[in-house]
Amino acid sequence: MSNHGSDQDDTRELLIIYATETGNAQDTADYIARQCRRIHIRCRISNIEDITVTDLLYETVVVFVISTTGSGVEPRSMTPLWTSLLRSNLPKDTFEDLSFTVFGLGDTAYEKFCWAAKKLSRRMQSLGATEFVERGEGDDQHQLGLDGTLRPWTESLVTRLVDVFPLPEGLQIEPNSRLPPPRVSLKSADDQKADDQEARILGLPYYQATVKANRRTTPPEWYQDVRQIELGFNEDIMYEPGDVAVIHPITQATEVEQFLVSLDWGENLDNPLEFKKNVYDQSIPPHIPKVTTLRCLFSRFLDFNAVPRRAFFQFLRHFTTDELEREKLDDFLSVEGADELYEYCYRVRRTIQEVLQEFRSVKIPMDYIFDVFPPLRPREFSIASSVTKHPREIQLCIAIVRYRTKLKLPRKGVCTSYISALQQGDAVQVGIKKGFIKLPTNLHTPVLCIGPGTGIAPMRAVMEKRIALGAYANSLYFGCRSSQKDHHYGSEWKEYSSQQKLHYRVAFSRDQPEGEKRIYVQDLIMEDAEHIWNVIGLHKGWVYISGSSNKMPSAVKEAIARAVEIRSGLSADAAQKYVRDMVLEGRLMEECWG
Repeated sequence: MSNHGSDQDDTRELLIIYATETGNAQDTADYIARQCRRIHIRCRISNIEDITVTDLLYETVVVFVISTTGSGVEPRSMTPLWTSLLRSNLPKDTFEDLSFTVFGLGDTAYEKFCWAAKKLSRRMQSLGATEFVERGEGDDQHQLGLDGTLRPWTESLVTRLVDVFPLPEGLQIEPNSRLPPPRVSLKSADDQKADDQEARILGLPYYQATVKANRRTTPPEWYQDVRQIELGFNEDIMYEPGDVAVIHPITQATEVEQFLVSLDWGENLDNPLEFKKNVYDQSIPPHIPKVTTLRCLFSRFLDFNAVPRRAFFQFLRHFTTDELEREKLDDFLSVEGADELYEYCYRVRRTIQEVLQEFRSVKIPMDYIFDVFPPLRPREFSIASSVTKHPREIQLCIAIVRYRTKLKLPRKGVCTSYISALQQGDAVQVGIKKGFIKLPTNLHTPVLCIGPGTGIAPMRAVMEKRIALGAYANSLYFGCRSSQKDHHYGSEWKEYSSQQKLHYRVAFSRDQPEGEKRIYVQDLIMEDAEHIWNVIGLHKGWVYISGSSNKMPSAVKEAIARAVEIRSGLSADAAQKYVRDMVLEGRLMEECWG
């Protein structure tokens, strides 16, 4: 990477490209851009879906921010560019004039941590690009979350960029402690009517649904509240097994009002406001009406129940008038105070609202609401039905997120709390996003589904469609704790099995007598080695794994490989390779989440 002299100020810019599913990569791109401002480098930020190989040929410095979804799969928005980069006819010196770096977002609970970022880094280098800063890998499991890696990595990026782009004469590196300008300016729009527009993801099809059912399927005394949600539509909708429903939560009106009153914004709750974007390198939530109200913003677009990131505390330091509060915030933001911040906020999952209740002297300027408060993110839920069997309907199997920490009040999921309160007849906006599951076109090809817990949702969609089409070579391995408490759709599986449309096996891990070994789906797979090999070896069946991304997917694949080894005569290494090859052939797919 060549050095750019200070007389070439027009070259002091770079492109940040993000690939995201939930918005975290976009937030990270915003943070990197703010850090580059400190060294007077202009950043352009683009969604990877808007970038082509040809576009990259005209760039000299690019920072990629790449999240990883599923088990090592790139975000959907990245697929078109990634497919183009894999073309065999691209010359090895395609990007010989391009310097790049990659920051990956991942979770070490997944088997293929930051896999999409690693693959992109290797491919760009194979096409002649120079990686000028070593790849960074943010880990959700870090005690400080992604910030635990992002902050030091960004400092190394800034240091390297100063070497490449020497500061122009008269300019200095701005301190990290300086308050950045607000993303927007708000002004009164009393002469205009506010638009109560719903939140949406750009490019995603949305439909209006009516709640037909919202019933708890686990007993009231059970540790987990699992809901069967049934949504009806007045028009034909299309989706396939593995697709996901995107739901945007709406914060309860009383909660929004109480929060805004606590910020001394109660008198302005419903006053029309017009906003203007101030900075080019920072994002704001899409589809915000040009004329809106604080009530609308905090009901649909901004999240005050999120666990704050480190940047939140940096802003608070500027907005408190109390010296003791400022000292405490300085402690949190120091290297030595990282453990204290973790104990105060991240370990107990303290929310933004709860932090502000303790830092009572903080007065947030209204123009900074998009800087201080994160976007209210939509949530994605695997669809648990087939449109072939349930036309104009979507069914969901959702575990309501509610748990306790050391704090007095239970922690709760923003979106699942919204869903749990829905009543029959309520209107809900639903987006439909393509999933990663594909079914074999030949109905005689057998399928093997493994879906413990609420991972059963996409497996039910697979089974419903195949059985409706007359494909009966189906095997389902399900796992839960209790035959009486959380045996999701158990009566359906028993009926299909009695009709010879399904080979069904279930492991109830807590039903064994005290002292006996707990049984999981991988144990059943090992017991059924002959059946497993018959499905995936002799008849070239397809395998689907769905559920928690923790240890289950790798344990299941290990059990499948062991079954292959036992019944096929292959060595252990060859059996492992057989399973890996199934992934490459598209015969083994995972739909897993953290």
